[in-house]
Amino acid sequence: MKKDIEIPKVEDIHVAAVREFNEEFRAEEWNVYLINNRHAEIEMVLVVARGKSAKKETSVMRHKLEKLPAHSFAKIEFIQDEVLQLDNEYLVTFFAENKMYEKKFSFKKNSVSLSRIGDLPVIPKKGILAK
Repeated sequence: MKKDIEIPKVEDIHVAAVREFNEEFRAEEWNVYLINNRHAEIEMVLVVARGKSAKKETSVMRHKLEKLPAHSFAKIEFIQDEVLQLDNEYLVTFFAENKMYEKKFSFKKNSVSLSRIGDLPVIPKKGILAK
């Protein structure tokens, strides 16, 4: 029965967009990171990313991390400026304490901009946290 299924609350896990300089292409770009600010490692991390609007939709991208240690972060993907004009969703699923956790993070269209940059947990760079 649905009422018998325990869905644990996801805490101290974040998705952030960070503006970085790419040395190879000599250009500023947005990269999306997964942040584990928990006191424990998370395992079998799956991230499903997609962008969408009423008229456009991106391909669904899937990313996997075997483990993400406590108080660490990992780059998920580069995100093109054109895609930032869409609503972008990141569905994050992982295991911790022998339980499966899942949470959807999103960046609303045009919400990733230099004017909204601030401090981030764990990452020593400035960026924007997804809601």
